[in-house]
Amino acid sequence: MNNNIRIITYNDLVKIGFAKATAQQIIRQTKLSMVKQGYTIYNNRRLGTVPTDAVEKILGFKLHE
Repeated sequence: MNNNIRIITYNDLVKIGFAKATAQQIIRQTKLSMVKQGYTIYNNRRLGTVPTDAVEKILGFKLHE
């Protein structure tokens, strides 16, 4: 089990430079993708954190730390 899973929120994406609405949409798309992969915990409106790796797959590029 990997204990070094990095997570990200829309606020982190805003700090990187994304617009607020764009960052929120990225998180929504990532959560939807995670639910389709079988991670039903992400089918929760109040959960706002997702794995950074999943966001990078949605965006198609690596995020810097």
